[in-house]
Amino acid sequence: MAQSQEEIVAFFNLTDDSSSPTLPLNWNIAPTNEIYIVKAGSLESASWGLIAPWQKNMVDARAGQSHAINARSESIHEKPTFRDAFRTSRCLIPATGYYEWATSLGKYPPKQPFYITSRDGSPLSIAGICSTWRSEKGEVIQSASIITREAIDELATIHSRMPVFMARDRWSEWLDPQNREVEKLQGLMANANPAAGLITRPVSSRVNLVANNGPELISEIELGEPQTLF
Repeated sequence: MAQSQEEIVAFFNLTDDSSSPTLPLNWNIAPTNEIYIVKAGSLESASWGLIAPWQKNMVDARAGQSHAINARSESIHEKPTFRDAFRTSRCLIPATGYYEWATSLGKYPPKQPFYITSRDGSPLSIAGICSTWRSEKGEVIQSASIITREAIDELATIHSRMPVFMARDRWSEWLDPQNREVEKLQGLMANANPAAGLITRPVSSRVNLVANNGPELISEIELGEPQTLF
């Protein structure tokens, strides 16, 4: 979120040409919104939430996207919605950070939003999948999902899941459409310390309303002492 085209092109060392999309800065992305995705050598955009290949009309396709914004790394190669894209059409999803909401199993008040970003301010490179779908009227839509894994360390005190981050030295292999071996792809997603370099900060519940947008949404707020059930 909130990254300019120029910043993404520079960070991923992409070719900057007139065909690259230009999206408005967005601090509160919702399902079906357009997001930047990085494919092999190019910057493109996609609607957030993978459209299942069997959808027959636009109404059902859009309705289904909200249930497919994330794909679990543990089962992505098996789920009908995601498995073909995982094998043939992977991408990277750039972000300055992401929101997560505390669950009742953690030490924070349930539904308290947090903003997670890199400690040094560098962009995040999230593993994703993408695919194209053609509507009943012939409109071609590219859509994408974020890949998630089990959360660890401080992130696990907020929520049970976190994005899969892709290290720079794995970008090329991950984006290679000819790389279709499930075990190899699973190995690329594996990371011994996936939360390294991340920081979390509580933010205002204003982020819960999609109509709210702007850099103030990621400003840190003060919380009371963490609560526990025991």
